[in-house]
Amino acid sequence: MIKRKTVRVILKHLFLALLVLIWLVPIIWLVVTSFSAYNGRNTSTFFPTEWSITQYVKLLTGADTVANFPAWFMNTLVVAIANCVVSSIFVLMVAYAFACMDFRGSKGLQNLSVIVNLFPGVLSMIAVYFVLKALGLTNSHLGLILVYSGGSGLGYLIAKGFFGTVPKALQEAAKLDGASEARCFFQVVLPMSRPIIVYTIINSFLVPWMDFVYAKMILNAGVSSQWTVAIGLYNMLDKSLINSYFGQFCAGGVLVSIPISILYIIMQKFYVEGVTGGAVKG
Repeated sequence: MIKRKTVRVILKHLFLALLVLIWLVPIIWLVVTSFSAYNGRNTSTFFPTEWSITQYVKLLTGADTVANFPAWFMNTLVVAIANCVVSSIFVLMVAYAFACMDFRGSKGLQNLSVIVNLFPGVLSMIAVYFVLKALGLTNSHLGLILVYSGGSGLGYLIAKGFFGTVPKALQEAAKLDGASEARCFFQVVLPMSRPIIVYTIINSFLVPWMDFVYAKMILNAGVSSQWTVAIGLYNMLDKSLINSYFGQFCAGGVLVSIPISILYIIMQKFYVEGVTGGAVKG
């Protein structure tokens, strides 16, 4: 029995190691290829035959009509920060309303929001595009921010579960002292909900940082200086450009992952607490 158990454990660990290897190989290949001196794809060897930081230098300093990474990065950063602020406020306020306030129709609205979330967002792409076009907001970063943040409040479920763990007695005591709902929200609930705030901020930041579909649909004028990172890097994979820009594409992929990696490392503790805390009563 002990031998069988040992064999099972070994097989499980070998299987997990295989999955880790499959997951890591593309990432490692992307990183090492970004340090290649060759501009195009190198399929003959896994590691570059000649190492260089040329691709990073070209990407950051040699902006042209095809590769304008500094402008893409700033565009994405502006949209991500704006969406992060607006979406986080929406999510936290909606979550507080459903978790801590008793009002007529609350249950029905919650059920309706869950039903709406069952439908993929891409189903509304055509309608969203024509609305933005009628308002003159296509090919603008403002339109992109409105699209990302418009329905963000529907993603309130995890934050609602976390707010449900905040003691009701504290809120009732504050209200007895004359505090309004807004004061309870900002001065009682939010100071005790730092993990879920961090979780919401990170998620709100990631949406525009990683999105391609909506960005490509809205920023469709072909002006490369207005693109986000996702559109710009995708354009480098065009069959007429890939042999000249694949190395820069890999370098861009590495640079894009750095801010997110740093954000996760710094906020990991709060992020995990927010997920687990919000799952208690979600």
